Amino acid sequence: MRERGLAHATTKEIARAAGFSEATLYKHFTDKTELFVRVLSERLPRFVPIVDQLRPGDATVADNLRAVAAAAIEFYTDSFPISGSIFAEPKVLDAHRVGLRRAGSGPHKANESLTAYLAAEQELGRIRADADPPTLAALLLGACFQHAFLRQFDDDVEPGAADRFVAALAPALGL
Repeated sequence: MRERGLAHATTKEIARAAGFSEATLYKHFTDKTELFVRVLSERLPRFVPIVDQLRPGDATVADNLRAVAAAAIEFYTDSFPISGSIFAEPKVLDAHRVGLRRAGSGPHKANESLTAYLAAEQELGRIRADADPPTLAALLLGACFQHAFLRQFDDDVEPGAADRFVAALAPALGL
């Protein structure tokens, strides 16, 4: 899936690379989408768990958001080669959407978790009362997504560029 993308990797090829038969693969996964979700959750950087483990009032909001941003950039960077191909084929994308809904998964989960965390911090008075948690979550994760996306095109990434970007995010959002 990393070499050919989700849309172009067949379950037969995936099974062969894993040392299993295709039939054995289907004993563990209902379809390729379930396999994809499992790969994202087990093999790629731990992104959503970091967001889910945030505890309002712990550390500083800025420190917590820096941890989220660093994990998000790493996750998006590592997942592009796998997930990018599904957007080229509408039928594959539709099937993937259905599979994600069935699994109770999807890219919106990180936004929902981060929004809940930010709303809780707002209740504690650690974020301005006039801030909009869903917008802050979307801005932070969207900036991380774009940073990771642009890194895919830059074959000369400057060491520490992601760290500097992450450090600038919270202040840029007024946090």
